[in-house]
Amino acid sequence: EVKLVQSGGGSVHAGGSLTLSCEASGFGFRLHDMSWVRQVPGKGLEWVSAISSSGDVAYIADSVNGRFTFSKENVENALYVLQMNRLLPEDTGTYYCATGDGMIVGDTSTLDYWGQGTQVTVSP
Repeated sequence: EVKLVQSGGGSVHAGGSLTLSCEASGFGFRLHDMSWVRQVPGKGLEWVSAISSSGDVAYIADSVNGRFTFSKENVENALYVLQMNRLLPEDTGTYYCATGDGMIVGDTSTLDYWGQGTQVTVSP
C-alpha cells in the first residue's frame, strides 16, 4: 500500500508563495504517477497538477499555470513538491497529494491513496 505524508502550507497574503511537499512510501510507490488536487470552499475537487512516475509534468490546470510548479525532488524517497507562487485568494483551500493504481487525470474515482490534506489560506 502506498502511504502519502504531506507537509507545508499555511497562510499568506496575495502575491506570496508557499511550498507543499508530499513524501510517498510503501509498495510500488515509484511506479505511480502523482497528483495534487484541491478542495476549494463551496466547490468540488479541482485537479491542480499531475506528474508521471518519471517526473514529467503531465497536467497543470489553467488556473495555476505559470504560477505553480510540480516536481519530483527525490527519486529514492519520492518527494513531490508543489511550489506555489503569486498566490491568489481563490487558491485558498485544502490541498491533497493523491495517486492511484490506474490514475486518470480528472477522474477522482481513480485516486486510491491520499495524503492527509494541507490547508492553504490566501488573504487579499
